Amino acid sequence: MTPALSVLDLVPVRTDQTTGDAVQASLALARLADELGYTRYWLAEHHNMPAVAATNPPVLMALMASATRRIRVGSGGVMLPNHAPMVVAEQFALLEAAFPGRIDLGIGRAPGTDPVTRYVLRDGASDAMGDSAVDRFPDHVDNVLAMMDTTGVSIALGGRRHELHATPAATSVPAIWLLGSSDYSARLAAEKGLPYVFAHHFAGSAADTRAAIDLYRSGFRPSDQLAEPRTFLTVNASVAETREEAERQALPQLLTMLRLRTGAPLTAQQLVEEAEKEEVPEAHQGLLDAMRRRWVIDAPAAARERIAALAGEYGVDEVMVNPVGGAHVGDPVDRAPGREQTLRLLAAVD
Repeated sequence: MTPALSVLDLVPVRTDQTTGDAVQASLALARLADELGYTRYWLAEHHNMPAVAATNPPVLMALMASATRRIRVGSGGVMLPNHAPMVVAEQFALLEAAFPGRIDLGIGRAPGTDPVTRYVLRDGASDAMGDSAVDRFPDHVDNVLAMMDTTGVSIALGGRRHELHATPAATSVPAIWLLGSSDYSARLAAEKGLPYVFAHHFAGSAADTRAAIDLYRSGFRPSDQLAEPRTFLTVNASVAETREEAERQALPQLLTMLRLRTGAPLTAQQLVEEAEKEEVPEAHQGLLDAMRRRWVIDAPAAARERIAALAGEYGVDEVMVNPVGGAHVGDPVDRAPGREQTLRLLAAVD
């Protein structure tokens, strides 16, 4: 069975782009995904990274939803410990009101940044026993769910009850997903009866993905939100007319991820020609090759077959693609031709 396809976007910033250029390129990519029939378009949350402009999913979601007609738009995800639950509830209730039936709230527990930036984001908020926002993550998820309910929520404070509403007159709520790259969120999503996505595109091994999905499915408890387990797969993909060109276009993102995993200084994402001039230390070549094997990097027919095989292997009917195809010298700065090509070729029918 051919799985439904969706898109994950980190709004990458290349060496030849400004932030504004990168946002325009992502808007063009979202319009294309909408036209091609992709199911959903999710925006990540990362901070203080020279190659990533996806710092604020709700703002980006408003832009993408306004520029598209039918595709679901969501966060992949909002890193909840960085934010007050009430603020997240208000933002997503308002997005759902503006674009009813098209909004997904994906919630993550990781910081999405380095320790110093995390400290600044949270205004130094932590306690002597550790990171209180992370420790209280399950409660904060419950708070977001309760405050976004169309009937609102009542809380007791100072001997009185107070009514809270994320927005005054909601008629629907966003779909809520828990995201994770460890078994923590798998257990929590199963316990709360919520949809769950494991970060297969980022995780260490196929075994990690299998373990997390199996844990979620085996422990799932039906809820008002969901009767049966629901999950999908995420993959990095670079697709071109030939495998050789797909490998060339994947190289800038591969080198970015290599720097991230080895602690090397991060830079704006290189153009293909810049990346080809870089020498990879012999000690890091194995890690680079392992990432390359894990990603979908191929010509169209083989790439579609690989994605279908992955969907079958993990028992999912949807695959979310992070299109990582890089740009060449001379490409327009307000477009991402390599990323657009990946979406077109994956959506094509033989």
